[in-house]
Amino acid sequence: MIYFDSAATTLQKPKAVRRAVSCALVGQTSPSRGGHRASMTAADTAYRAREAAAGLFGAPGPEHVVFTMNATHGLNLAIKSLVRAGERAVVSGYEHNSVARPLHAVGAEVVVARSPLFAPPAAVGAFEAAITPDTKLVVCNHVSNVFGYVLPVAEIAALCRERGVPFVLDASQSAGLSEIDAVALGAAFVAMPGHKGLYGPQGTGILICNTDTVCPLLEGGTGSNGAHWEMPDDLPDRLEAGTPNMPGISGLLAGMEFVRRRGRERILRRERHLLCYLLSGLWRIPGVYPYAAENPEQQAGVLSFHVDGADCEAVAEALGRANIAVRAGLHCSPLAHETAGTRHTGTVRVSFSVFNKESEVTQFLAILEQIIKNLRK
Repeated sequence: MIYFDSAATTLQKPKAVRRAVSCALVGQTSPSRGGHRASMTAADTAYRAREAAAGLFGAPGPEHVVFTMNATHGLNLAIKSLVRAGERAVVSGYEHNSVARPLHAVGAEVVVARSPLFAPPAAVGAFEAAITPDTKLVVCNHVSNVFGYVLPVAEIAALCRERGVPFVLDASQSAGLSEIDAVALGAAFVAMPGHKGLYGPQGTGILICNTDTVCPLLEGGTGSNGAHWEMPDDLPDRLEAGTPNMPGISGLLAGMEFVRRRGRERILRRERHLLCYLLSGLWRIPGVYPYAAENPEQQAGVLSFHVDGADCEAVAEALGRANIAVRAGLHCSPLAHETAGTRHTGTVRVSFSVFNKESEVTQFLAILEQIIKNLRK
């Protein structure tokens, strides 16, 4: 199978990730729950994973790295720690439902700072206008999961620092590709999944906490302060109730080590090279309209397109029958499609990982061209 759906989940994992998961299944139990070797090994693995994440993402220290089930879990923790019903929250026009739905659930007044695709100065201007003195929270994704658009988060974070507004970064599509420094950004929280650009297993995630304002979603055992009814005050225990996913965390640690060794810049260059190669082929197919930045620096390894006169789901299904995995529709981000004007059509999305090759893109383009011809017969 040609797998071009890594913006959802990277399917091809480094061998070290698979080995780490397997070893944890038979050699690790619950950290901080016993003095025996299996528990102590788990505690060591968890701490090394926190250290790795703190180093990659600029956490104030390993204790400020909270393990989550996914980015959605982390974003719920962040949002529900910082905003209440009726309070004003400002978001970009490219947010995922993992931001939009928690804000809706708490009853926040959501203001969308809309700006055109691939126009960073306009994005900064939209946030500048939207952030008012009564704004309690700003949330922005680093890279759009629909269009690969790299938003100007450094400038947006600077606006938040100037105006004293907590900033939350959704790094779901940028973790493992782009430089992220929570302390330098002044971000209250940075949320990310483990199963995308960090090449870890599903069911893993990281929340970098750079604030003392944290509110648990769950209460329960933490392996610490067991005599008290209340959750511990200290991080990470305050936000990590219950038995942790040690096979997942072990795999995530191996994934982060893979990214560190390979180098984020090298991985991003590879994905952008494939994106440019794909784009040059798509422009040559009549009736195909890709959404691409003129400046490659404004787009990561995600590209959406639509086919004139063809349903995007039908195109994706036909590609699937040809053993090519892409995604079609709204990609759990109707807000992004409303902003870009594609809500009524959706898009076909191609997304890369470090394991994809030019030859796969060449094969994809040939098959796509034939599918389009068949759809128009």
